[in-house]
Amino acid sequence: MRELTKAEEQVMHILWKLRKAYVKDVIAELPEPKPAYNTVSTIIRILEKKGFVEHEIFGNTHRYFPAVSKKDYTKGFLKGFVKNYFENSYQQMVSFFAKENNLNLNDLEDIKQLIDNQIKIKKEKK
Repeated sequence: MRELTKAEEQVMHILWKLRKAYVKDVIAELPEPKPAYNTVSTIIRILEKKGFVEHEIFGNTHRYFPAVSKKDYTKGFLKGFVKNYFENSYQQMVSFFAKENNLNLNDLEDIKQLIDNQIKIKKEKK
């Protein structure tokens, strides 16, 4: 799956939130200063060419919707992120974030609980 630019990702987050939207709806969700209509329209058309967005036609206007779910994009993005920055090691990634973000004891315990739950689920599936 292709990676998105910052602007493309911003538009995708809006489309994931709204589910279906016209260009004007996307612009309304963007922070100030608002980009020009043509700018947002161009970003959406690029997203469509990349396969992230589809549209339906209503007269002279298009309503856009995500062709890729946020979950699927996140999964693909994280796989690439771990591969490119942590030598494909989730252990290195977790260790990095635990050390570099100065996680407090409660955060670390919460993460440990999540991991323990996933270990239990995996063992039950065997």
